[in-house]
Amino acid sequence: MTTIFSDLKKDLLDPDTIQKHLLPWYDANQRTLPWRALPGREPNPYHVWLSEIMLQQTTVPTVIPYFLNFIRLWPTVQDLSHASLDDILHAWQGLGYYARARNLFKCAQEITTRYEGIFPDMESTLLTLPGIGPYTAAAIAAIAFGKNTSPVDGNIERVLSRVYAIKVPLPGSKPLLQALARHHTPLHRAGDYAQALMDLGSRICTPKKPICISCPLRRFCRALEKGDPENYPLREASSLKPTRFLDAFWIEDGSNFLLLEKRPLSGLLGGLVMVPIPLLNKNETNPFFKEGSSPLKGLVSHTFTHFHLKVRVLKARAARGNFSLLENQFWHPLSDLSDQALPTLMKKIVRHVT
Repeated sequence: MTTIFSDLKKDLLDPDTIQKHLLPWYDANQRTLPWRALPGREPNPYHVWLSEIMLQQTTVPTVIPYFLNFIRLWPTVQDLSHASLDDILHAWQGLGYYARARNLFKCAQEITTRYEGIFPDMESTLLTLPGIGPYTAAAIAAIAFGKNTSPVDGNIERVLSRVYAIKVPLPGSKPLLQALARHHTPLHRAGDYAQALMDLGSRICTPKKPICISCPLRRFCRALEKGDPENYPLREASSLKPTRFLDAFWIEDGSNFLLLEKRPLSGLLGGLVMVPIPLLNKNETNPFFKEGSSPLKGLVSHTFTHFHLKVRVLKARAARGNFSLLENQFWHPLSDLSDQALPTLMKKIVRHVT
């Protein structure tokens, strides 16, 4: 700890400085969120876990209707574990990062079978569950069970980077920010403290135009003292995402049925339903031929985490009797596409064609 704080020297605040000013602000200003326990009520670990998984790479306003729909369909983790993956993916469509939904299902099954539907409360045990990394394990342990641990999300990184005017750019400053979070986490109300920092970052210490006049930590904020809080946290220059170009095959049978396929569980868009896009995963082969198909004008654009995708749509007709389906392919009525778990990319292709 001493080594990692060496650059801060005498500027390191006392451990309880932040909580003394932050928790009263939180008590008066906390956000009302459907997964957050009301004052005086015990948190629901299922709600905390579900919300934290959904909130990965996704904003609160986007998540709220999905969360409400999930707890309506599956009120408990046992209910979720007994659902079908197809139903879960269908309810998840539009949230993106579909590996989260697949891991959500696996995690629900494991909690139901190994832990009899009771969430483990230890951070180390939570880390062994599918889809739960260090941040999510710490968040569940702190928020659901009050454990003295320190989740650090983007909001918390921003607040602490500004309070201490951290000179090391992200992601290199992550170990220091994690250590600072631990340094200031109180023995009691660790979950409220974490949520208070999240609320502060979301509502006051925002990426652009922070409302410093309303911040309960303004008297300690080194970035504000320097006059440039908006410049923090510093970030390393990001590399440009590459762009890939692929073909999608829109094949109809002449009676308003469309050829669809369920994507392999591993890889991009795993378990979801698409028109065939060969080579979307690097280990795929291309069993289609472009003869007899007509390219539509324009390209469909989509962005994944690590690359941009440009898709040319090739449209064709094929008699069912003359078309050999692969194991994961099937014909489906064009009028009932909404019955399937369609990712955003597929919805863009549908709009492009129709």
